[in-house]
Amino acid sequence: MGISTHILDTNLGRPAANVPITLSEFRGDAADRSWHQIGSAFTDQDGRCKTLLGDHQLVATDYKLHFGVGAYFRGLHHSSLYPYVEIVFTIADPLQHYHIPLLLTANGYTTYRGS
Repeated sequence: MGISTHILDTNLGRPAANVPITLSEFRGDAADRSWHQIGSAFTDQDGRCKTLLGDHQLVATDYKLHFGVGAYFRGLHHSSLYPYVEIVFTIADPLQHYHIPLLLTANGYTTYRGS
């Protein structure tokens, strides 16, 4: 079904818009597995991104979301402890939808599987 994400700036109490995100897939044979970028986009004005997979088929493997949060905070003229956040997660059932939200502040973050 797909992968989507959503970023909320919990310090400001609003969505984090225009954050660059890349999606990578862990693939290869048993002797040579590595990360391969398969998509990139920016969060919309509501802090959401639903288009990272594009035409790519979701498969059962590990995926990684890379959020360029340093650029977001620089745009707010605010320093951040984290230049980026990476969330690695496993797709067990490619027929399901995986929503991976990021709750963000300049000095911390948390994530969970959303709906």
